[in-house]
Amino acid sequence: MPIQAAPLQFAADGTPFSETYGDVYHAAEGGLGQARHVFLAGNGLPERWRGRERFVIAETGFGFGLNFLASWAAWREDPARPRILHFISFELHPFQREALARLHAAWPELAPLAAELRANWPPLAGGMHRLHLDGGRVCLTLYFGDVREGLAQLDACVDAIFFDGFSPAKNPEMWSAKVFHLLSRRAAPDATLATWSVAGEVREGLRRASFVTEKAPGFGGKREMLRGYLFPHPQRRNMLPAPPAERRAVVIGAGAAGTAVAERLAARGWEIDVIDAEAGPGRGASGNHAGVLRPQPSYDDNRMSRLTRAGALYGWRYIEKALAAGGPLRAAACGVLHLAHDAAQAERMQAAVARLALPDELLRYVDAAKASEIANWPVSFGGWYFSGCGWVQPPSLCEANLAAHPQRIRAHWLRRVSAIAFRGGRWHALDSEGGAIAAAPVMILAAGTGLAGFAQAAPVPLIAARGQVSVLPAAAGSAPRAVVCCGGYVTPEVEGLRCAGASFDVGDSDSCPRLSDQQANLAKLETILPGYTAGLDAAALGARVGFRPVSPDRLPMAGAIPAVASAAPPASLASLPRHEGLYAISGFGARGLAWAMLVGETLASRIAGEPLPIERELAEAMDPGRFLLRRRRGWAGNTAESDEG
Repeated sequence: MPIQAAPLQFAADGTPFSETYGDVYHAAEGGLGQARHVFLAGNGLPERWRGRERFVIAETGFGFGLNFLASWAAWREDPARPRILHFISFELHPFQREALARLHAAWPELAPLAAELRANWPPLAGGMHRLHLDGGRVCLTLYFGDVREGLAQLDACVDAIFFDGFSPAKNPEMWSAKVFHLLSRRAAPDATLATWSVAGEVREGLRRASFVTEKAPGFGGKREMLRGYLFPHPQRRNMLPAPPAERRAVVIGAGAAGTAVAERLAARGWEIDVIDAEAGPGRGASGNHAGVLRPQPSYDDNRMSRLTRAGALYGWRYIEKALAAGGPLRAAACGVLHLAHDAAQAERMQAAVARLALPDELLRYVDAAKASEIANWPVSFGGWYFSGCGWVQPPSLCEANLAAHPQRIRAHWLRRVSAIAFRGGRWHALDSEGGAIAAAPVMILAAGTGLAGFAQAAPVPLIAARGQVSVLPAAAGSAPRAVVCCGGYVTPEVEGLRCAGASFDVGDSDSCPRLSDQQANLAKLETILPGYTAGLDAAALGARVGFRPVSPDRLPMAGAIPAVASAAPPASLASLPRHEGLYAISGFGARGLAWAMLVGETLASRIAGEPLPIERELAEAMDPGRFLLRRRRGWAGNTAESDEG
């Protein structure tokens, strides 16, 4: 569903107001005072979060973020604060960044925090957005869309609930039985709640959802407010498993997938051993000189499209921060053009843009004239333009991931893992002579196509796809100035070279560059940019061959590895036996750059027992156990793959 931004409106007394709901965003006596009295104090904060490793707050209406900013400020001021504060909020009509700036100006004491929030504010696209603030110690997960849909897709265990929103009489969906019950199911055993509303239907709805409530003195003109807790139940347990007592993991594989999950765990304070058979990071499938990081839209906005969009947004936020910090990362958001093959496809692409109604910075259609201007080369048809996307040098991304936490990540180069074994509560990575290279309670197999070489990963199907990329000499400033795709791709000049390609051959194990593939890549390049290949000799160009790990359904794999070879009825993902502490992250195919950082964050969140950054449906679509369930149903996957990345 397209997201409609909230208009900036004020009541006669200057209080922010919504004509859509006919109600104010906070009490006229002061929004910050209301946030502190009703929501923080009403949940026993900051006292309740003290001494915890992490604390999770869920809020039913973000508005312009005042409750979040007040919570963040209270967390910063508390010397006994938890190491990580998670704040999850839902908003159907978010404000644009410019409106937030005007609204935040009323609270100068929150100015530094508000400025950081706005600097990280995502485009107004539906779904979940994870923002890392305050050096990664404050994690804001926003869901843009209906709160009922967002809560149904939330995978989290919540410690405190802020029931906020417009009046129950004017916004009944926000205060519905479904919302109350969904939050009850997402709540930790000792969860608390607070709200400014004491309406009878609210109290009764909360009671039916297993909350115990009581009235308390209200704020400002409201005589009373409501606070409460989840009714204790002996069978109630956290939805997410508790993390291991020893925060230590072994990651096998130093490509985009392995280094991403290593960096995300290290950011949480984990100690990581990364093992790779090569002499450095990003030497396998992640070793191309330059690759493309952009979404893959579709008319029906399917799971592939939503995952690549979320991955591109999260990935570019990470890249922007890494570039600002300096270091080895090489990337540029130069824009990406995805051109139509013909007039019929151009019409379909325009229809998809109109149906998705995403912000222009995420997706817009440009005609042939505008596309030619962007590429600085004449093209025959228009297509999709992703202005905030571009190219990334994969080995430099892998290197930057490892360099982000040098005290917590230890690399073992030129060490080949022949087998893994679980002994004494730890997973051991063993060399060819049976010696242990490293051991930890958690092991993550990120070995690309090498995943199939581990006996424990036998239930996880994986296909190797050979890809050959052609490398062309390029002068600085030469065309194209953006990445251009159309059945293949070509990058701008990157350190005197540009990449074009690529082949995608399943079941082909030839590791040597082939002239026929060079010629095929030039043919694709000629289709993308007519006349561009004149004078290019396929035999004289550089080339690189890599083998991409592909899952049967083309979606990534990230999660605990099943400990069975087949699923017995009644089977579900939750009921599948798993190897304790053993995880896989693989199957990225041609979309490794689009998925690496988000999927790494998702797996790290799962391992650490934290709220997930993506919808439950998407997390289940990445679960390695999905293939066992589909095998029971006679499902056959599709290994067709785009070669544009």
